[in-house]
Amino acid sequence: MAKILDPDLLNQGVEVDFITGSKIIRLNNVGNIVTNDGVAMQALYSFIKEEWKSDNNLIKFPFPMIAITSEQFEFINGWDISGSFTDQSSSKALIRDAGWALKDSNGGSREEYMNVTTLGTFNNSLIDRAYFLQSGSPGYPPTSSLYFGEVNEPVRIYASGSAYGATVIKDFRTYFSAYLREQGKTYGIYDLISEQNITSLTYRKFALPLTNASDVKVTVSDSIITGSAPYTGMSINYYTSSQNRTIGASSYPFKVIIDGNSGTAEQIYEYVQYQLRQSGDIDANDNLSLVRGDTAEPLLEFVGDTLKTLGPITINGVDNGGVYIDNFQSTDTNRLQFTDDSGSVRTFPFVAAGTINFNDNLQNDISASYFVFFTNDDAGDNTGRDFGTQTAIIVQDNSLAEITGSVASSASRTFDYDYDGNIQRGSNSSGSDAPFTAVSLGLGTAQYVVTTGTITRSTANIISFVAALERNYNNPS
Repeated sequence: MAKILDPDLLNQGVEVDFITGSKIIRLNNVGNIVTNDGVAMQALYSFIKEEWKSDNNLIKFPFPMIAITSEQFEFINGWDISGSFTDQSSSKALIRDAGWALKDSNGGSREEYMNVTTLGTFNNSLIDRAYFLQSGSPGYPPTSSLYFGEVNEPVRIYASGSAYGATVIKDFRTYFSAYLREQGKTYGIYDLISEQNITSLTYRKFALPLTNASDVKVTVSDSIITGSAPYTGMSINYYTSSQNRTIGASSYPFKVIIDGNSGTAEQIYEYVQYQLRQSGDIDANDNLSLVRGDTAEPLLEFVGDTLKTLGPITINGVDNGGVYIDNFQSTDTNRLQFTDDSGSVRTFPFVAAGTINFNDNLQNDISASYFVFFTNDDAGDNTGRDFGTQTAIIVQDNSLAEITGSVASSASRTFDYDYDGNIQRGSNSSGSDAPFTAVSLGLGTAQYVVTTGTITRSTANIISFVAALERNYNNPS
């Protein structure tokens, strides 16, 4: 049975009871009412009007409700709806599509409930469950949605006096965030107050987007993350003061530092996403009073294959700055973006990379060596330091070592190159393609070979040596 929208599907004594002595309206989880689907408040209100009009006993009592809109109601004249909103089979928990207030004789609120309705679909409505945070106090626990799947349910935002055990005022009208975080799926979070520019919540329906999908960047289980390297050596550290990190030639401030423990970008992301589902403190340094994982702000996101840190993030109600990753794999340098305390995105200078391939004649020659030169310095100083002259320049890799060495029976060698920062050819040559002339030769089996090409802004550059078989080299000694 779907959610009840038609009052004709409600029957007094079956789905609905009116207990006139205590002025209680009770919804029963029988007949046409199904717990997960519930009853639209407008349908209940319409049914009550029909019953008051036709029932000679009910008409003797003051009417129970005021309808402000189809999504906002008040219970008046001492009437209330039974049960606890935290019990999914209770009358309150069965109400859909509207908020309401329980009014006292002076017109003040004893209780207020808003309705939370999520927009969009969950990846698996049978097992995915949202949860809510109603306070910004450090470590304040969230509460789970009443049901699995997309949300349409009441949430109490105010209680005063002796209303259902509230001996003091409980006011949650200025803070509400909804979360959807499931293993192996993208995360959803929505701050209702800020996103909808609300000063204070009230007893009406609030619709908010909350959805998830399969996360292709999470490929391991929680047990792998908690029990295997490199995950077990990773950490998240929150700081009260900025920590400077050097990116390229400049230093930038960050207040959240993730230790990647030499993991790949995907492994670091998997670790952080796991931590953001934990109920305990995820701040390894304990610099802040408490950073509860399952209500902490997101730290990372993938944009295609690029891992970006988020920020400035807010922790415990305070702007806690940008996010940086220490100890990432150097091969991931080009696909990392870091958001600093100011909200600016910082990236390392681009590091080009590639492979040098050697044919069998070079591999089989124990004396074979290779050298990679700039073809010329035309893009820089243009002083004639060309290959074939005494001032020819051997290309340096990203760590400033020359790209030269012994073949040593290898089929290939990898190399990197500081594309944005290399100025061997002159200060004007940084950030430009580098024409190369590469040579290789052995003694006994490989002849001298030369190949030309260009190192581009890419990690897939190729230098291939195909040396002819040496048939005439002879050194009898």
